[in-house]
Amino acid sequence: MRYESKLDQLLPLAAWSNRALAKVPAPTLDPDRIEHYVVGRAGVPRVPGEHWRGPFRALCADLERSARLSPLGRMMANGQLVGLLKARCRAEQLLTRYPEIHDEPVRAPIIIMGPMRSGSTRVQRLLACDPRLSATRLFETLFPVPHGRGDRRRVVAAAAVHASLRILNPAVQQIHPSGPLRSDEEFGYLSFAFHSGQFGVQWDVPDFIAGEARRDHEPVAAELRTLLQVNSWARGGAGARRPLLKCPAYSGMAEALLEVFPDARLICLTRDPVKVVASSASLVFQQRRIHSDEADPRRIGPEWLERTATRERQLASARRAHPDVPAFDLHYDEVSADWVGEMHRLYRFLRMPLEREVLGRMERYLGGAKAHRGHRYRSEDFGLSDEAILATMSNSGEGGAMALAPRRAVFAQ
Repeated sequence: MRYESKLDQLLPLAAWSNRALAKVPAPTLDPDRIEHYVVGRAGVPRVPGEHWRGPFRALCADLERSARLSPLGRMMANGQLVGLLKARCRAEQLLTRYPEIHDEPVRAPIIIMGPMRSGSTRVQRLLACDPRLSATRLFETLFPVPHGRGDRRRVVAAAAVHASLRILNPAVQQIHPSGPLRSDEEFGYLSFAFHSGQFGVQWDVPDFIAGEARRDHEPVAAELRTLLQVNSWARGGAGARRPLLKCPAYSGMAEALLEVFPDARLICLTRDPVKVVASSASLVFQQRRIHSDEADPRRIGPEWLERTATRERQLASARRAHPDVPAFDLHYDEVSADWVGEMHRLYRFLRMPLEREVLGRMERYLGGAKAHRGHRYRSEDFGLSDEAILATMSNSGEGGAMALAPRRAVFAQ
């Protein structure tokens, strides 16, 4: 039977892949069968750890129940799940063989907080121009556990994944330009613990996401720290550099992050809520249509409005509970208008000198950046109105990254 796809004219390679894959047996999304396969390949009795098992099983169930995966989407989901369980086995083996990894320092990390599309990538990549800071690169987040010291194997694999996704849907690269060696967010480090950060972007899995609210995020944050140590070790021991972290999902687990990283410094980003939510919905839609030809933009809009507001409430609550944590609010429009002045102010907050050479690197980065050119989006395309977005976000809580208050900086004494 021919696979009928709505993507024939829109994403021709995805449509061709779906027709071809519809002729072969569908890969499993059964959690027990996936683990059985992985332990057989890894030669271990069981995939290590416990805290990830409930979310893993919930995700598998929701992929079957709600995600409406295409044949290509199902194959990609199976590959991701298998890869993550293999990575958990490999991490355990590395940490057993090289116990000194646990001694890699994670010193005063700088954590960029803010919703999707709030300018977090721009700020991260500006700061990543500073050799005193250590940002996660795309190949590390796509494959968070190395096979040993050195990067070549992961870089090659990440280049292949990145090229495939660009071909499947070029719009994703237009909205979020990236590359295997470029700085990117730690979504893969969170996926390692089966957190919803990336999965909720790729797939429509509402029950799995709802379960996130009941989850203890401290083991997720603890594994994030361990993966930072593993990747520092794989780089040859880069622990002397301050970690620079960025992921939209961090706002929703800020309490746990501050428990695991008590010496963190927060950069909280602000942007017009209408632009944030509409642009987020646009990116989610383009991601999901790779995995499903039934991605519905008018369902995605309300979903991401609520998710954005919820994360902002959680970040605001964490900031109220930890008033002593140094935090700096940075507005998207202020960076656009005077990025040099904002970087000077930010560096004063970080208590680091902004060296001329670093400023020159930042200028060269911005000169070559092609972020979001041609990206067009409207609230109404996603079942929303500007008024509804503003009303919902106005209740997200003072002190979150979307609170339209003047910039505030709190310095630890």
